[in-house]
Amino acid sequence: MDAHVLAEARSLALHREVLARIQHQPALLDRVRDRLRRWREDPSKPQAYVIAWCELIDGPFEVLSSTMTSDDERAKSLRQATPFAGIVDARTRWRIWAAVREQLLRSA
Repeated sequence: MDAHVLAEARSLALHREVLARIQHQPALLDRVRDRLRRWREDPSKPQAYVIAWCELIDGPFEVLSSTMTSDDERAKSLRQATPFAGIVDARTRWRIWAAVREQLLRSA
């Protein structure tokens, strides 16, 4: 199994879970905005990603949603610098990771 393909599939699945949680608890975006504010002040953070995420978070929800769940190169790139850490608990994250791995193994 290609480790890069696995990592991207896991990231996509996690972002789908994050999106579902945000749809049920829109206030979670406030946590994300706070994180992005801190990232803007940190020169070690990739500012192009910070700016892109800020625009998505503050823009139309449909655009954020489609970007978070897209399989295009821009979305894949943005997911590598995600501001959504901590939205999904560890147990759920591990469950998702295992399910994605199993799905990829079955499709191989």
